[in-house]
Amino acid sequence: MFKEILNRLLAPAPEPLTDDGARLALTALLVRIARSDHNYSEVEKDRIDRIIRSRFNQDIGGAIILREQAEAMEAEAPDTVRFTRAIKEAVAYDDRIGVVEALWQVVMADGHRDDGEDALMRLSSNLLGVSDVDSAKARRRVEAAT
Repeated sequence: MFKEILNRLLAPAPEPLTDDGARLALTALLVRIARSDHNYSEVEKDRIDRIIRSRFNQDIGGAIILREQAEAMEAEAPDTVRFTRAIKEAVAYDDRIGVVEALWQVVMADGHRDDGEDALMRLSSNLLGVSDVDSAKARRRVEAAT
């Protein structure tokens, strides 16, 4: 399944993703942000699983399967641009703010922010078309909740 989605993402003029494809792309972006500090911890995996469960109404088994598929897809995908483009095309602006908030949740899951995570957050927010102001508001909401 993820090979088909990767092929769509890598095409010169990619077709819009299905709902399942968009879920996988979003989860792969969450994995990418978690791996960006070279310390993909269990607490980050748990946070991703919880995001999947609440965002996509999955049970724990379904969340783990989706995360594992996303881990494999993220490892093979060449760049972040493809994930964010697919999400931007499939998701309304207000929901993309929710994506940025989910990314911030993963960044902050291990209790500290890394320069690599911050750089990838800036890039991802920009590529998702979410303003710096809205990204900062999303970050503050996550900080207030923790």
